[in-house]
Amino acid sequence: MSTSLFEKIGGETAVNAAVDIFYRKVLADDRISSFFEGVDMDKQASKQKAFLTLAFGGANNYSGKDMREGHAHLVAKGLNDSHFDAVMENLGATLTELKVPAELISEAAAIAESTRDDVLGR
Repeated sequence: MSTSLFEKIGGETAVNAAVDIFYRKVLADDRISSFFEGVDMDKQASKQKAFLTLAFGGANNYSGKDMREGHAHLVAKGLNDSHFDAVMENLGATLTELKVPAELISEAAAIAESTRDDVLGR
């Protein structure tokens, strides 16, 4: 059986570190930080950790909404491709900072990119 991306990047410890760094970057990014105003970031980080664990091939402890439903309120506020691109950029920068090898960053980016249409409600 092949090793999942979740295991290759370092499992739960790596995903937890990545989500914490990722949200620091997102909240400092003027292009997208406004989408997180009034959001309980501890709860948001917890959901994101469970989602990435699942998306990267780890255990399924994700009980949140699907991508389309979970982001519909943001689409109504104007969420678009430029914002999705900013999130992707921050994800890549986070994984680079954590010294994740380029081929694994590409694999993670492809998984994230596969959610674009659902996140943007298309």
